[in-house]
Amino acid sequence: MLKGLRSAIYPVADLAAARQWYEVLIGRPPYFINDAYIGFEVGGFELGLLLSADGASTKGVETLWGVDDAETALQQLQTLGGTVISPIMDVGGGIKTASIADPFGNQFGIIENPIFDIRKCS
Repeated sequence: MLKGLRSAIYPVADLAAARQWYEVLIGRPPYFINDAYIGFEVGGFELGLLLSADGASTKGVETLWGVDDAETALQQLQTLGGTVISPIMDVGGGIKTASIADPFGNQFGIIENPIFDIRKCS
């Protein structure tokens, strides 16, 4: 079911400032931009900046594992004892994310991302 680790998402209170800082750090512009999310490709993975809903960046980093079909994967995770934290959300461009709490209390995120092509990564 899992295709590999795909993304590390950092919540930020100021998306514009975070974009500038990470562009300097990474050395190139993002490959994906919308009003609430910016995605950079870094060594075959995505470093994402997510505008936090509450204006704070205290949630911490969320990792997302790539899947072919978010709905099927979420169903399988629930069958294995996972409890939905965030249901499937279409975040734009056909990209879908969701997260569960595994039976051990860990947050486990999934992403179906037709835009991200691992073969084109540096």
